[in-house]
Amino acid sequence: MTARPRRSTPAAPAAPTAPVTTSAPPGSIPLDVSGRPTALRRVDLDRFFHPRSVAVIGASTSGRSSNTVMWRKIRAWGDEHGASIIPVHPAHDELDGVRCFPSIADIPGEIDMAVILVGDAIGVFESVLAARPRFTVIFAAGFAETGAAGQARQVRLAQMLATSDVRLLGPNTNLNAFEAFRDDLAGPTIALITQSGHQGRPVFQAQELGIALSHWAPTGNEVDLEFADFVNYFADQAGVGVVAAYIEGFKDGRTLILAADRAARAGLPIVCVKVGRTDAGRSMARSHTGHLTGSDAVTSAVFAQYGITRVDGLDELTETAAMFARTAAPRDWKHLGTPRRRPLGVCVYSISGGTGAHMADLLAGAGVALPDLAPRTQRALRTWIPGELRVSNPVDSGGPPSMDERGRQILEALIADPHVDVIVCPITGAVDSISRPLATDLVAAAATTTKPIFVVWGSPDTADPVYRDILLASRLPTFRTFHNCVAATRAYADHWHFRARYESPFASSSNSSPSPNPSPGPRRATVPLKLSRAARTVRRLLADRAGDGRALSEVTAKEVLRAYGIPVTHDIMCGSAAEAARAAAGIDAPVVLKVVSPDLVHKSDLGLVQVGLATGAAVKRSYAELLDRALAVDPHARIEGVLVTEQLTGGVETVLGMTQDELFGPTIMFGLGGVFVEILGDVAFRVPPFPRAEAERMVREVNGYPLLQGARGTAAVDVDALVDVIMKLERLAMENADTIAEIDMNPLLVRTTGVVALDALIICA
Repeated sequence: MTARPRRSTPAAPAAPTAPVTTSAPPGSIPLDVSGRPTALRRVDLDRFFHPRSVAVIGASTSGRSSNTVMWRKIRAWGDEHGASIIPVHPAHDELDGVRCFPSIADIPGEIDMAVILVGDAIGVFESVLAARPRFTVIFAAGFAETGAAGQARQVRLAQMLATSDVRLLGPNTNLNAFEAFRDDLAGPTIALITQSGHQGRPVFQAQELGIALSHWAPTGNEVDLEFADFVNYFADQAGVGVVAAYIEGFKDGRTLILAADRAARAGLPIVCVKVGRTDAGRSMARSHTGHLTGSDAVTSAVFAQYGITRVDGLDELTETAAMFARTAAPRDWKHLGTPRRRPLGVCVYSISGGTGAHMADLLAGAGVALPDLAPRTQRALRTWIPGELRVSNPVDSGGPPSMDERGRQILEALIADPHVDVIVCPITGAVDSISRPLATDLVAAAATTTKPIFVVWGSPDTADPVYRDILLASRLPTFRTFHNCVAATRAYADHWHFRARYESPFASSSNSSPSPNPSPGPRRATVPLKLSRAARTVRRLLADRAGDGRALSEVTAKEVLRAYGIPVTHDIMCGSAAEAARAAAGIDAPVVLKVVSPDLVHKSDLGLVQVGLATGAAVKRSYAELLDRALAVDPHARIEGVLVTEQLTGGVETVLGMTQDELFGPTIMFGLGGVFVEILGDVAFRVPPFPRAEAERMVREVNGYPLLQGARGTAAVDVDALVDVIMKLERLAMENADTIAEIDMNPLLVRTTGVVALDALIICA
């Protein structure tokens, strides 16, 4: 609920679509070739945040019980917002002077929201559904977060909802939506989404620091209403400037992606704490919300792919979100990262050389650009700053110039510099005679420009009037630590670089809003909606393997790749040593021999590959040795034969593959190292659908990318051909998501011209 009804505007009408994880009329969900939705459902959450009538089931006034506290909390909210709050309890005629009804069925008129406070939520839910409130909130825990029995109860809730048009928040949620939001703080505001009310409290309390909030959605276990529904709604609210979220597990990977895409096209930043970086965090997340947390590396990749800023701490969440709410776009932001535009530049300004050097070091270490100021700017600064102090960037005033009119002139020069997009000013608060005029000038200068000015209040004295009355009373993004300021500065730069390059693969979906920054050109990403001819070929190849969960032979795996135009080696399957020798004679020596068996998938590790065979005698001898070794490894293994293949040299060994992530489905992985990829761990992930430009960024993201460009005298390899194969694999992965569980091209040799899959492993779903 919000105390700012004037900030909200009704959601735009849309087609009646819904994610596959929620109930919807048959045929109403647009799907891509992988069976996943291409558009979000629309839920009119205006009535959720501004209900006119609320039935409180289990309301009480007995002592200090939680039901008493919550009843009175909702009642107070209703009094403030002009809503009718109706208690429901069979043992009372009235509560706190308000008529009480024995059941929700006895309440006359329409009910916008029913809040269920009783422990036996399922027991009363059927009567609630019969009353057909628009929204229901279930406070009780004891569902999927508690184990198998709770999961069964949660499934029962979902089944009860399936034939209803009632929307449910929870279970295992709270009443944070009924908080009293301050309406005396200037927007844009933060809209908060949390799966833990306790973890959202520090962000909500930031109002005491002058940070404006307008909504709080405590989603709980997300049987129905989920993170994506609220992001979709907030993207339509003109007063909302940023979404801040604390998430333990997303309900559905595709709806998360669609929500992030919707926010990106609406220009709405999302900042998120996502639990699950470690095994301990993932374990706790399961026990608390019953969600699948998914692979954390994949989640981070999806966040970067769709422009979600990931942070670790609640203080960082609060301050980074406040920064986005209080800043405007940098000048010429649509050209960020293009040849027409330099990287976003940051200038550090301080009254101490040591402080400025420390901040500059941290920013540079985080990948933030710190350009030298223009010569004209440096000459102007030298007018006001002594010659022994630095004026190139960072800028050190030494202190005294900040105490008089020179301080404002210095700031105006920095703002005017063409290389500066953001100014960062750390204040130690050590001397009031310096910090007061400096803070005053910063606030005044910020009012004259759209260039953000970030301030760090480094003093532990938060009662200092400079901090309390000048900085907090302003709209300046103000941070308590260098770390949070650096993280927010990097987030600002990353967000606007993302906005400048982003192209949506879902922009043509039926309920999508137009992009504020459409990307021109023929390579605009579009999500595939129909199967290609290659997909039909692969389905014929796998017709008798569907659902067996076993590996294909290398021969069949390469046929699958070949169907999608992915280059593979010249191979000949042989059933005898003599046949292998004849095959080798027709291939330029040396050759490679491999045992072909769907039961022996990691051939190199098992010693079932022989390389460098240059003569027929060597081929015959190796043939026999490989078969003996294979039977020694597994006497029951199905041996289909031995593959004779060309031995290719040169180039860079990489690995490219697909796996089915438990949350996001088909996920593409690229890395360097070939057979050593698990040791090096130099990999990047992307989740389809994505455009070619995203595949290019994926390749550049790995630490070993310079090897592909040519290092220490080696030749550069064909990165364009590599990106071509990534895009072909993306299509293969999406079109065969129901039949293929895993694809592994390792090594994938990238040569000076072209690429070749030297080996291929495909595991059926």
